[in-house]
Amino acid sequence: MTTLAELHDCLLLDLDGTVFRGQQPTEGSVETLASVEPRTLFVTNNASRGSDDVAKNLVAMGFDAKADDVVTSAQSAARLLATQMGSGSKVLVIGTEALADEVRKVGLEPVRKFADKPDAVVQGHSPETGWADLAEAALAIRDGALWVAANVDRTLPSEVGLLPGNGSMVAALETATDQRPQVAGKPQPPLLLDALARGEFERPLVIGDRLDTDIAGANAAGLPSMLVLTGVSSVSDMIYADAAERPNYLAADLRSLNEDSGTLRVAPHPSWRVEVGPQDVTVYWTGRDAEDPLSVVRAVASTVWGSSVDGVRFAILGGDHTAHEALERWSLAGSSDQLA
Repeated sequence: MTTLAELHDCLLLDLDGTVFRGQQPTEGSVETLASVEPRTLFVTNNASRGSDDVAKNLVAMGFDAKADDVVTSAQSAARLLATQMGSGSKVLVIGTEALADEVRKVGLEPVRKFADKPDAVVQGHSPETGWADLAEAALAIRDGALWVAANVDRTLPSEVGLLPGNGSMVAALETATDQRPQVAGKPQPPLLLDALARGEFERPLVIGDRLDTDIAGANAAGLPSMLVLTGVSSVSDMIYADAAERPNYLAADLRSLNEDSGTLRVAPHPSWRVEVGPQDVTVYWTGRDAEDPLSVVRAVASTVWGSSVDGVRFAILGGDHTAHEALERWSLAGSSDQLA
């Protein structure tokens, strides 16, 4: 048996919803990451903290992490700006001081007001961002300033639920300016490519909880990926996902890194026969044991992707009692109306 961790020499790990939720590690994440051999890089779309603070927070939760193990969208956003602007150019910062610090590190001058005549706007998550901040940015963008968003996550996972993310604030500015920003973070490639530049890696794996950012970003960068179910995206989301948001592997949480890589791949499974009809998909149990409850999800997804029902809403039906129970565990059994 070859575990998934053994197949790869670098793990590009999302943080919020993957490694932890709020201030609590996800199930088994501390122990698992301490036990695997690949280089672990924490790649976060959250631009509100510097890499030092992120590493300290990870250590406080029990992880082994250094600042050099952390790659933030703030760093990538600053680098993206620096490739397009001259040294000393003014950048209006909508975000935390950590984002402003990254702007300074690349030789640009952070400012906070449109009156300072900025050449660019950089926008990252901050719980303190308000209407007045967005107004300053809107004026600059309408005046022709280059606009870079650290990320466009619409929501931010927390211990109490999903909260508004930077993407929600970006959407407000898009509405106000009729412009679209360049994006440094996932699902665009720059953040992941910046992470890979930290070493010479031949077999990286992207791991995250969001199809629209983590998995889409991996696909955009040409990297394999694994979806974990500890954050935002569900198994239903994955089955109905667009081609650009489909992972190679599916797992309940990070503990699966120490499991057989073959069983985690989104692929047909000997325990399940999946038949595609005109408007539905029917699953039958073959009589073989299915030790992993997610095996039925992988089997369904691998069958419908690229099939005649790909891209439309369809019913998923259990053709027998065992198949129905396996689907019901993931709230998949039923009609297309129930799933809509």
